Amino acid sequence: MKILFEICHPAHVHYFRNLIVEMNKKGHEVRVLAQDRGIISELLDKYNIPHTKFPNLPKSLWGKILYIPFIDLIFYRAALKFKPDMLMGFGGAYISHVGKLIGKPGIVLDDTDIAKWSHAAYKKFAAAILTPQCFNKDLGDKQIRFNSYMELSYLHPNYLKLDPDFKLSGDPNKKTVLLRFVSWRAHHDIGQNGLSDKVKFDLIEELKDKCNIIISSEETLPESLAKYQYKFPPDKMHSLLASIDLFIGEGATMASECVMLGTSAVYVNSLQCTTLLEQQQKYGLVYNFATSEGVLEKVKEILSNPELSKDNQAKRATLLKDKIDLTGLLVWFVQNYPASLKTLKSDSEYQNRFK
Repeated sequence: MKILFEICHPAHVHYFRNLIVEMNKKGHEVRVLAQDRGIISELLDKYNIPHTKFPNLPKSLWGKILYIPFIDLIFYRAALKFKPDMLMGFGGAYISHVGKLIGKPGIVLDDTDIAKWSHAAYKKFAAAILTPQCFNKDLGDKQIRFNSYMELSYLHPNYLKLDPDFKLSGDPNKKTVLLRFVSWRAHHDIGQNGLSDKVKFDLIEELKDKCNIIISSEETLPESLAKYQYKFPPDKMHSLLASIDLFIGEGATMASECVMLGTSAVYVNSLQCTTLLEQQQKYGLVYNFATSEGVLEKVKEILSNPELSKDNQAKRATLLKDKIDLTGLLVWFVQNYPASLKTLKSDSEYQNRFK
């Protein structure tokens, strides 16, 4: 079998890297088309995944929309040459369009239920759409809901590989807090907001003498905060998230990654995600805030718990017992398609075999 993958974000590298490795092990042929963003290629190279770059998209929403036919053409030409039997991507507009054109199934994964522009771009063209059970949108007959989270495609114990030599810098007697600020340029971020500038500085003022502080920011930090800048290689991020005591940030994926690793997270974004809401309600490892109000008080409360790490690992164990190994499901799904699609549609309990 030949499979063509679409990678448009660093997170997509993690979503598919174990599936790609497993497909290669089983003798299938894989090709990856990746958006030309430095960190994407850096991660793919780190995981020894050959890839071909396609142009990065404009920052504006209309620019992204107007670029679709241009990128579709790149994927179409690649598909004509590679002749894939299946195409896969996360929110995969390009692979769904091209799959339809060449008469091959485009399989789309998605967990962003508020990304209406993305849904509109792929919904009519995809052969199957795989989403978490908590996904709060009905995408029609093509939709299959899986009992897992996208982050468990790489942070499930069956695949999780943290760096045993990873060490945090700073005072070992203090808790470590990571703050994550996003750029607000994604299409689903338009009109949204997160931590106010005042609360960012209030948090740092509150924590600077009590905790080790690390800041990961998609925008350039003010000179006064530059000393806190994240300085680890991108592939060490999960080792970092597993080592810190608290994450405070505006990015949903990183907050959910913390949950998978048993690290407390405070997510601040007017865009509330059903994945994170479920993780708060069922497992208590993340706290969701639509505004900055109350964030500082919650941070103080979390850090005051002397049993924080022990409590979080117990909560993580409950989550892992509930959810399936997503990569295991995807390997089976791809190898047995289209029979696997019929099985999942007719037997809602079948996927529990992958726990």
